[in-house]
Amino acid sequence: MSASEIIITCWSIFFVVWIVTAAKAKPTVEMQSAGSKLAHRIPVGIGSWLFLFPNFPGEFNRQILPRTAELRMAGAVICICGLVFTLWARYTLAGNWSSDVTFKREHELIRTGPYRFVRHPIYTGLLVMFAGTTLHIGQLRCLLGLLLVAIGFWIKLGQEERLLARHFPEAYPVYKRDVKALIPFVI
Repeated sequence: MSASEIIITCWSIFFVVWIVTAAKAKPTVEMQSAGSKLAHRIPVGIGSWLFLFPNFPGEFNRQILPRTAELRMAGAVICICGLVFTLWARYTLAGNWSSDVTFKREHELIRTGPYRFVRHPIYTGLLVMFAGTTLHIGQLRCLLGLLLVAIGFWIKLGQEERLLARHFPEAYPVYKRDVKALIPFVI
């Protein structure tokens, strides 16, 4: 299997799992506003668009990394690692998951699995997948897309943290103190 096929397979697995498992989420009791959704969806959407559609004019398609087989395969391996971490996090979160910032009926504060290492492992895994894809493609548009996706996730995790701190006023500040948001021991 080529590096390109690995990258495509990883993203395909991600989307299929997300669609299939979305039906198993618990009922929502609190949901974010439409404006709040747009605050993170716009940068994530534009960033993802930069990855998906390669026919940009001029400098957007400038190659900033060499197109070596080794670098492309390294990107594919990194993408696999991000996928595995993301799927582990999604499985651990189970019915508490939502693509929006929500609070579910019988919501639990999850601190097991990858949530022992970072508070937002789905975003960590997705950022690793985007980073691997960026390494594989090596174009400026992907680097800009990665930056926009990271900004969108940062906005969304801030929204989630405010919601969780409100619903778990004693437990969440302790968790936040003990576990970093995206990169273990760093940030």
